[in-house]
Amino acid sequence: MRRPIVSFDMDMTLLDHETFQIPDSALRALGKLRGHYRIVLATGRDMDSHYSAGLKEKVNPDAIVHTNGAKITVGDQIIYESHMSPELKRRLLEFAGEHDLAVGVTMGDDDYYIHPERVTEFDSRRWGECGRQYQDPWKLMDMEVPSMCYIGDPKGAALIEEAFEELRLPLFAGREGADIIEKRNSKAGGLAVVCGHFGTTMEEAYAFGDSMNDYEIIQAVGTGIAMGNADQRLKAVADYVTADIGDDGIYKACVHLGLIND
Repeated sequence: MRRPIVSFDMDMTLLDHETFQIPDSALRALGKLRGHYRIVLATGRDMDSHYSAGLKEKVNPDAIVHTNGAKITVGDQIIYESHMSPELKRRLLEFAGEHDLAVGVTMGDDDYYIHPERVTEFDSRRWGECGRQYQDPWKLMDMEVPSMCYIGDPKGAALIEEAFEELRLPLFAGREGADIIEKRNSKAGGLAVVCGHFGTTMEEAYAFGDSMNDYEIIQAVGTGIAMGNADQRLKAVADYVTADIGDDGIYKACVHLGLIND
């Protein structure tokens, strides 16, 4: 049966960082959507990482656009995957070391970062603790890495973007870091692949988001929805702005757009 897609970002769209839970109202909305629409996660996370343990099961999506489009899965099947070249990884790690920037990635249960002490400071400030298991970041040279992450202020993100024309660094909603994405990948491109897989179109699709890595997907779908807590630049291009994540924003938007009944 042909079913339109409803796509959701994870952090601060579905997952509230105030409680580190998906609001009950959002879970109710997902339950009402299921069977009538294809539910897709489009996130900067690798949802197969241990940091996302349990979240994928709660959402139970039909497909996932991981790591800002660098990996796409339908069930247990990978239908698209791209990796940073060894040359790009080497230049990026060297640049981070030279400029005192925290750059790296979580792979499986382990964390590979240049200047991990900055990541520890960030985690401790935000969560009150840091439980990361740091490994030598140069081991990434022998690993398949779809994308990386920068932890720090916007100036560092701008510095990396200026030095690497093949990369873009959309800031996190809290502006304390950014995804490091090759320009060939995006959530929008990933969702287009998912639409093709399921035989539907981007024009029929809905997408929810809150930060600048959602900018392209919000513009590319037929109906883009920005959370009330979203970046103002995202709200400016969205078709509809809903309430904050903590104020039942997902549920209210689904009712307002006629996707579910209250």
